[in-house]
Amino acid sequence: MPTPTPAEVIEAQRQDWNRVAAGWDKWDSYFSRNMTFINHRLVADARLQPGLRVLDLGSGTGYPALLAGDVVGSEGSVVGIDLAESMLAVATRKAKALGMQHVTFRTGDVTTLPFDSESFDAVISRFCLMFLPEIPKALKEIIRVLKPGGYVAAAVWSAPEKNPFIRVPMDVIKTITSLPPPDPEAPGVFRLAKPGDLKGMMEGVGLSPLGDEEFTADVTYATAEEFFSSLMDIAAPIQNLFATLTAEQKIEAERGIVKAVNGYRHHHRIVLPIAVRIVAARKPV
Repeated sequence: MPTPTPAEVIEAQRQDWNRVAAGWDKWDSYFSRNMTFINHRLVADARLQPGLRVLDLGSGTGYPALLAGDVVGSEGSVVGIDLAESMLAVATRKAKALGMQHVTFRTGDVTTLPFDSESFDAVISRFCLMFLPEIPKALKEIIRVLKPGGYVAAAVWSAPEKNPFIRVPMDVIKTITSLPPPDPEAPGVFRLAKPGDLKGMMEGVGLSPLGDEEFTADVTYATAEEFFSSLMDIAAPIQNLFATLTAEQKIEAERGIVKAVNGYRHHHRIVLPIAVRIVAARKPV
């Protein structure tokens, strides 16, 4: 099978994330609560303050753009960009409900940003960059649109063994059907998991690195069944894998995932560790 072109990868991702937009809307309050610490860390590492103009890459259903909008206030502005128009429809609705006219969203490709050079004070991104087929190209766009002295802060997933939240479903599916080994250079959840990977790429385009830190936390669910339900609603890659299974294999996979996740039960709830890498840099003055 020929390797897909960057344009083909981006189009497939656009379709995938549009397909799960309703699921992200359904679970919005849950993930807003469980991922708030990441949003705050990005806002802090990007040195956001009132009056700044901020760009959020891969905004999805609105975070961390909406938190950034709260910080910069009406004297500032935030633009969120994402491939999936259905995801951004949710984000736009939330911004309007919060009265944040200074926070707007538009569809677009991170590797060809539709903005003037030196037009943003800061760039933030949560769980976007590792999915890009051309990460260095996106980073060149970031440094182009940043003003001199501007900051960028990005969150990416750390190593799979530290993220049962993501790893468990994949491990179970691998026991049911053969999956090709992942290409470490291809777009994917763990593409930028290694220490120094994203930092080195940022340095390569002229950004001055400020930090490359892994930190751990937990996400909680009432039951393993609740975890599985959310997984099938929001995880486009898992949906794609399930689509290749027979009806019997899907039942087997669900049972296996629920059983494995129940191994993380603690005090009458499911507690799943996650590990996130935050990488921050600054454009030279």
